[in-house]
Amino acid sequence: MNEISDLQPGILLEGVVTNVAAFGAFVDIGVHQDGLAHIFALADKFVKDPHTVVKVGQVVKVKVLEVDERRKRIALMMRLADTPAPQT
Repeated sequence: MNEISDLQPGILLEGVVTNVAAFGAFVDIGVHQDGLAHIFALADKFVKDPHTVVKVGQVVKVKVLEVDERRKRIALMMRLADTPAPQT
């Protein structure tokens, strides 16, 4: 994936946290535009401070929730509990 137009909701990706703010975490998923995992989408439990869940430079797995090409916004989710775990 190289462009925002390549993204579709539901796609699972690996990315790197580039910034953590009070409202969530920005994640570089390799499409020239960081996606945002809003605070509600960081974990299965209530998160008061995103810094307790993620750190800048951390590699994370995310699911694409929504893509707005016109506004260049990508909504991501780190709550992957509903996704089957890989078999070992």
